[in-house]
Amino acid sequence: MMRILDFDSLSPEEFLNRDIQAEEDVSAAVDEIIREVRRRGDEALRDYTRRFDGAEIQDLWVSAEEFDAARRAVDPYFLETLKEAAENIRRFHERQRHNDFVLTDRSGIVMGQRWTPIERVGVCVPRSPEAFPSTILMNVIPAQIAGVQDIVLVTPPRPDGSVSPEALMAAELAEVTEVFKIGGAQAVAALAYGTETVPRVDKIVGPGGVFVATAKRKVFGRVAIDMIAGPSEILVLADGKSNPKWVAADLLSQAEHDVLSSAVLVTDSRELAISVQAEVEAQLESLPRKDIARRSIADNGKIIVTDSLDKAVEAANRIAPEHLELCVDEPFALLPRIKNAGSVFLGRSTPEALGDYFAGPNHTLPTSGTARFSSPLGVDDFMKRSSFLSYDQAALNACGDRIADFARREGLEGHARSAESRKKSE
Repeated sequence: MMRILDFDSLSPEEFLNRDIQAEEDVSAAVDEIIREVRRRGDEALRDYTRRFDGAEIQDLWVSAEEFDAARRAVDPYFLETLKEAAENIRRFHERQRHNDFVLTDRSGIVMGQRWTPIERVGVCVPRSPEAFPSTILMNVIPAQIAGVQDIVLVTPPRPDGSVSPEALMAAELAEVTEVFKIGGAQAVAALAYGTETVPRVDKIVGPGGVFVATAKRKVFGRVAIDMIAGPSEILVLADGKSNPKWVAADLLSQAEHDVLSSAVLVTDSRELAISVQAEVEAQLESLPRKDIARRSIADNGKIIVTDSLDKAVEAANRIAPEHLELCVDEPFALLPRIKNAGSVFLGRSTPEALGDYFAGPNHTLPTSGTARFSSPLGVDDFMKRSSFLSYDQAALNACGDRIADFARREGLEGHARSAESRKKSE
């Protein structure tokens, strides 16, 4: 049962206690997997796929024949849903494009900034129990908009060695370059270092369990990564006019992800708190993943009661949730006061599931309180900035002495001489 807590009695640790680290045995296991993939390449990938996924595969990649079969297998209704969702995601992320700029307002000086795409990106998609088509769209479409040339998708196969047709159709819609039937830490290692068939990439994105998160942390520096994602979380900020059935359903929508997921209600109404507490228990009984959701609710769920909406906003900002629902009369009035949240869902008719699948904003979001300093996945994550500058001789002459003096004050005579060697008398 969800605990009901008073805001004023909570310690800072009770707000922010979400520091989930890999156990030492997980870290050691990931080290071994990375070593084996680097040493044995495809052979190691096949061994780990047999061991962890129960699938015996020879070809690691998804063939053209498998894509053909997927097209025949996916029902037209869902294919239209995928297309509409992809268009919504593409439309939203197109607005994230940056423009280059050039400054030429001073005589003899040109400087500016240009954006270029990362060349090769690997996307990890977990299987639970199937590969998530929504995750494919959310991770691949921004990369495609950024102009990434090669987008490689990895996902664990089913025991029969196949990948779900829905996932393959999402990959095709998002214009993935190649799909490989591998997952876990071994897939991260393959993308970071390359094997006989899996190409090495420049950046790895996408969610996964503790093994994937640990592997991403270990290969960071060899490649870039998007983030170290923690368990999914939701915070519903609701007033006393909210429907407890809707609030409970939204809390359970995240609790069913994982036993480590967190579902939190913050409200200025004790009556709503009691009603939602009872409604969560009632809805759990018919939830197919009720065992997972029940443990999540018991271990990590909480209802925080405040004496005002002002304090409810303060609680939300301190928690910095991945998903934040504002179930109040005037949600747009509260929005400017929200400082820390991955994605904000405004109004009682805007459930978090809209963002997971369909609306357009990305569902790959900062977790574990990292919304205090990080952002949702977007086009920026697949691009890099370069600056450029050019001085003519007269412009260099005008500032050369200052450059040399600056360099010598930092003890760098070579820098000073580099500037002075180009200086010419007027």
